[in-house]
Amino acid sequence: MKYRLQFLLSFILCTLLSHTLLAQNQYELNAGWKSRPISDIKEKGEVISTPSYSTAGWAAAVVPGTVLTTQLQNKQIPDPFYGMNNERIPDIYDTGREYYTYWFAKDFQESAPQKGEQVWLHLRGVNYSSDVYLNGQRLNEKTHHGMFLRQTYNITPYLAKDGNNRLAVIVYPPDPVGKPNGGQGGDGTIAKNVTHQYVAGWDWIQPIRDRNTGIWDKVIIEKTRQVNLKNPHVVTRVPGKRKPEGPQQPATVKVSAELENPTSEKIRGVLRYTLDGQTVSKKVTLAANSTQKVALDDFVLQNPKLWWPHMYGPQNLYQLKLQFLVNGKTVSDEENVQVGLREIQTVWNERTRSMQIDVNGQPIFIKGGNWIISDAMLRFTDARYDAEVRYHRDMNLNLIRIWGGALVERPEFYEACDKYGLLVIQDFWMTGDANGRWVDPLKADDQWTRRKYPDDHGLFLRSAADQVKMIRNYPSLAMWCGGNEITPPAGILNALQDSILPELDGTRWFIPYSNADSMSFNTIGGNGDGPYTIQPISQFWAYRTWPFNSEVGSVGVGDLESLERFIPKENLVAPQYLGKDHKPSEKVDSVWTYHTYTGVGYEQHILPYGAPTDIKDFTRKAQLVNYDQYRALMEGFSSHMWDWYTGTIIWKTQNPWTSMRGQMYDYYLDPNAALFGLRNGGEPLHVMFDPVDSMVMAVNNSFEMKRDMMLVATAYDMAGKSTSLGQLIVEINPSTAKKYFPLKGNLRRLGSDKGVFLSLRLLDLDQNVISNNFYWLPNAAGNYTGLNELAQAKVQVEAKQIGAGKVEVTLSNPATNTVAFFNRVSLVDPKTDERILPAFYSDNYISVPPGEKQTITIEYTPADGAATPVITVEGWNVEKLTQPVTTTGSAGR
Repeated sequence: MKYRLQFLLSFILCTLLSHTLLAQNQYELNAGWKSRPISDIKEKGEVISTPSYSTAGWAAAVVPGTVLTTQLQNKQIPDPFYGMNNERIPDIYDTGREYYTYWFAKDFQESAPQKGEQVWLHLRGVNYSSDVYLNGQRLNEKTHHGMFLRQTYNITPYLAKDGNNRLAVIVYPPDPVGKPNGGQGGDGTIAKNVTHQYVAGWDWIQPIRDRNTGIWDKVIIEKTRQVNLKNPHVVTRVPGKRKPEGPQQPATVKVSAELENPTSEKIRGVLRYTLDGQTVSKKVTLAANSTQKVALDDFVLQNPKLWWPHMYGPQNLYQLKLQFLVNGKTVSDEENVQVGLREIQTVWNERTRSMQIDVNGQPIFIKGGNWIISDAMLRFTDARYDAEVRYHRDMNLNLIRIWGGALVERPEFYEACDKYGLLVIQDFWMTGDANGRWVDPLKADDQWTRRKYPDDHGLFLRSAADQVKMIRNYPSLAMWCGGNEITPPAGILNALQDSILPELDGTRWFIPYSNADSMSFNTIGGNGDGPYTIQPISQFWAYRTWPFNSEVGSVGVGDLESLERFIPKENLVAPQYLGKDHKPSEKVDSVWTYHTYTGVGYEQHILPYGAPTDIKDFTRKAQLVNYDQYRALMEGFSSHMWDWYTGTIIWKTQNPWTSMRGQMYDYYLDPNAALFGLRNGGEPLHVMFDPVDSMVMAVNNSFEMKRDMMLVATAYDMAGKSTSLGQLIVEINPSTAKKYFPLKGNLRRLGSDKGVFLSLRLLDLDQNVISNNFYWLPNAAGNYTGLNELAQAKVQVEAKQIGAGKVEVTLSNPATNTVAFFNRVSLVDPKTDERILPAFYSDNYISVPPGEKQTITIEYTPADGAATPVITVEGWNVEKLTQPVTTTGSAGR
């Protein structure tokens, strides 16, 4: 419980302020809401929305939120993310829709506007249907439908003269709600709606019992004068082939916006924007009761600072202020847009037979992660978005794909991607599972029927157009995708690619579906993506998969401290491998199965380290496998870039629920070794070892030739004795993978009995380390017997505060020791002995050879009044030690 409470307090619960200022002219209604199920209410919305109507018996509500998040806050249900608690919550398929149909009411202060002023109500997301009332008046003529269609109402005529207002919204669940029968998307009928599909269950999540019914996104009050400025559109053109450094040729900025005049009078004014100290304006005349799209003249920006994906250059961002001035004098409304100057291009790579992504004219080898959603119960916060996207940056990824069974991500997600340099593929709301790609006996309808889902194609298209307008200005948004593993039905597909996207965006590549031949030509058969299970390390190097693999994944269970957050103590039982002939091949505790471990477990791959003796032994060995799996995945794909591949996207890098399938960090934002293996394998300039032909290689992801580097290869035996395997002055071309020399004979001789450690380093001419890669290799029989014989290594630890929320940790290993192997460093709260989450480590699970030291930095956000943290270090052959964080550092105890 304590972990869950900490997380909720830090990332989920609404702020105490009911009117959070978003800008000078708007605020959010995000606290002080009340709710009650429809079964308890007899009155109609016209009555309930009257301020005099008593809500004294209503429960406090979470808005933005869902019925379940409100029930959880009021302790009416247990935490559905812990243990088997989700089974204790009634499912809407069994209760009927009325059980989760709720009224939400909010009293707020807003004075009746003065002459010429307008007040607007924006609901950024309601799932699924809703009727909206204010002060006794119904605002929508017809019931609103659709999870992804924003609602805006001019509430100027309905505001109370005394400033005391009540907003009341009744929210109905999707219809149908879908039967959670264990299939992907349950029986598939959830896809008849325009909503997310995972809520009926998937192979990585159990069903969300209310199907996320509620006012799930922000509710905003906006104040303008006569004219409302909305849906600004900023397009940047960056012609030619650019580099991040040095003087730049000009870039062109194109700006347009919609101007709404709700008054009965013609209005004249000026639409203008300011960018980089320059102003562009245009005179406009708006007819009464009209909305007009206005485009301003192109602006040519001299010597622009460009936006680049992570690893390739800085993420420069400009602030653009767009205003409409009535009669050219009085600001009626304004919008602030963050602009990244960049241009996305796509080029068909004839060698790989897949699409190649260029940014600002330069090829970008895609290293991506598949993203489901930040939180399965839609508890979104800016802080959590920032942390999760930052973790993806820290994995040395440059792209996130938003999977089609979820949603169009929120603007706050895209702001984080802009900040950290993550390109985004945004899927629309289709999946091959629910929408009919395959025969599936668990589905209620046949393929022909499911192929026509959703029932209301017009609603889908209106929602798509609306969401395109919402996120099209973010430079991180790179590609649109029709759906996950299937195209939308023809009518939807044609409208998206022929009219909606060209007219409302016109700058990004549209992929018909996630593994389409136009993205990655399938010459080897199969589905075009995968595999999804653990693989031999050599497989990632030697087996040629699809040339732009949209989904390839593996394991990702966290360590014991991670599992303890959501698995009861009595269920913390290590899986037992039964043999390859058994289906499934592992005997697993039932709670582990419920949290979707079964089918994507570690199988026999932990056995080379020795059969696990208990749960702690299992999880520490699992981290070795995690690190090795994801380092090898990215190294293997990178070794064949532009030859076999133009990119790969991992399935998947995070979980929005306490699932035990592929993830680099758990739901509570605690990273496991997979994150750091991937970080290492995805370095911009990286030295690596090909286990298939024993070649030492390097990969250069930059646009510059790298010269005058020393490549140093060193082996260490289990006693810590080093053997030089060669050193060579090397160079490497831009955006290239290159082989240098083999190690096969020496490694076989040194490691045949107990295995061997292999250290590869790239040094500059001042002997500074550019790339550091440390492998542990098995013996001739494929086992790691030597690791279990490693002598204990007593290391010295220094930890010092080097800035606000920043700690530097140094591990020193005396020359008399063996290798101090695979050490996890943790930032810990000394009062609770629990890890501080989230925290961002420059490296982790580090190994330190004899006579050397390694320094990492940790960044975190200190809580007000919190004690100074401490550092813990625990390794394969290093006993757990605790070190206080000081300004000078001292030896560990």
